[in-house]
Amino acid sequence: MILSLRCVGIDVSKHTLDIFDDAVGKPERIANALQAITEQVARWRCGNVFVVFEATGVYDRELAEALHRARIRFARINPARARDFARARGRLAKTDAIDAHMLAGFARTMAPASEQAPDPARNALSLLAKRRDQLVHMRAQEKNRRSETRDPAMIESIARLIDFLNGEVKAIEARIKTLIKAEPTISDDARLIRSAPGVGPVACMQLIAQMPELGRVGPKQVAALAGLAPLNVDSGLYRGKRAIGGGRKRVRDALYMAALNAVRRDGSVKAFYQKLRTAGKPAKLALIAVARKLLTTLNAMVRDRKAYLAPRPS
Repeated sequence: MILSLRCVGIDVSKHTLDIFDDAVGKPERIANALQAITEQVARWRCGNVFVVFEATGVYDRELAEALHRARIRFARINPARARDFARARGRLAKTDAIDAHMLAGFARTMAPASEQAPDPARNALSLLAKRRDQLVHMRAQEKNRRSETRDPAMIESIARLIDFLNGEVKAIEARIKTLIKAEPTISDDARLIRSAPGVGPVACMQLIAQMPELGRVGPKQVAALAGLAPLNVDSGLYRGKRAIGGGRKRVRDALYMAALNAVRRDGSVKAFYQKLRTAGKPAKLALIAVARKLLTTLNAMVRDRKAYLAPRPS
């Protein structure tokens, strides 16, 4: 006996979850709390259930973990995709209950890919990477404030805080290094990624933490996930200027810096960059092209489990 697919849409907020189960046909609201979520998920265990909700950072974490434990398929989707789908269906009104109903429709119509089971080590690395970014951002803010003041007492106060933040950044980086070494799969991925030109410890960390698809998808898809795929803007005879957009900004930023470093240090990458510049491409566009080439190279390296091999000079 094959059970018919049961699609559930959930609108996630800080304190509540609005649920529309198309097998029930009416909205329901529960608390966004572990006990309420566990009880709700238990009702779906025996059915062919597919759950869709918008990615909302920390607010959907307990829901996602409960669904994984119950082995219930689900997908987190970009909120922009959800709103585009609603507008396409003529749903202009927006409430939590309406959004839940719309997400159930999205699940049935669009059938997004299910979320893969989480890797605890990569999740821990992602949290550490995020905390490092926060500390580095705070340090940069304090350095800017120091450059803007002439008061000796204020400068001394800022210097103490910068010293503290330096220590915190070093401590986080030590934990990241220990975690990577302790996990054989991650450690092997890191060895491959670091063999590529321009890829330092920060870019490597971000790729491992934020791009679990690396080596598991095609070159076009991996570029799109990082927001490095140029998007067409054409209509009739008009040919618009291609531009990148969307994707995972932190990964894109890390790859951009890796590309900049690779252009300075690696002859073959520099030659590719100079070829684009000679063809009249702006410097930033050429660096984006280098970043995309670097990402697709890394994707092939991880897929084939082969370290970087520099091209032979022609």
